Amino acid sequence: MEHRIFKKIEQSSNPDFGDIISKSFDMYKKVISEGILHMLISIAIAIPFMLIVYLPILPEYIGMMQNMGGSYNQANVFEDMAPPFLIVWVLVILVMSFVMQVLSVSVFGHFLKFLKNKDLGINDDIGGYFTIAKEHFGKIIILSLATTGITLLATLACFLPVFYVMVPLTLITPIFIFNPELSVADMVKASFKLGNKYWGVLFGLFIVSGLMASLGFVACYIGIIATAFFSYIVYYYVYKDTIGFDVD
Repeated sequence: MEHRIFKKIEQSSNPDFGDIISKSFDMYKKVISEGILHMLISIAIAIPFMLIVYLPILPEYIGMMQNMGGSYNQANVFEDMAPPFLIVWVLVILVMSFVMQVLSVSVFGHFLKFLKNKDLGINDDIGGYFTIAKEHFGKIIILSLATTGITLLATLACFLPVFYVMVPLTLITPIFIFNPELSVADMVKASFKLGNKYWGVLFGLFIVSGLMASLGFVACYIGIIATAFFSYIVYYYVYKDTIGFDVD
């Protein structure tokens, strides 16, 4: 039996670009402290991954910086690595990248649930920052593999299809967070069904929200902590104004 989300998508109305942006700004002012907290947690998650990736090549990078403009021989750093170490290093990076993806989805999924409570004035239990990861670890991994595969296929197809798939792929996270009972196949199907229906409006919303989220870079990069989560507020209102919630 088909999940009710597909019926909701069929019956949904066209999202209003200006209204969603306006509501997102209003919500941003109300939840900025929570948004910054979620961003700091996501950064803390990324630090071990960055250390694992860059520590082995740090000496090479330092050498390049010290000899910038000189006749420094930029040998390939991988040539100095023993093959077993290189293999283990690559495998660890792959595993860590998926773990980091799971934890990141969990943190920002928690933020989306917080937005729902704040917006609707309800007090649903949203768990902890990593509750979603603990309850749906395997599903998030499969979802990550699916989105990576779709993106790779779109990139191989002369790259232009990436602009098309970026809209439905962006919708997967809120669809998953608010409908965790769906199978991965149904999540992908629902995201493409909704994305295809309102592609133009959603593409514009996601571009504008991405630009707004990137404004923090002008403040010596550190300001990104206070703006990056704006995109998730837009994702929330896109979901609410199209699929909606079963809340009294």
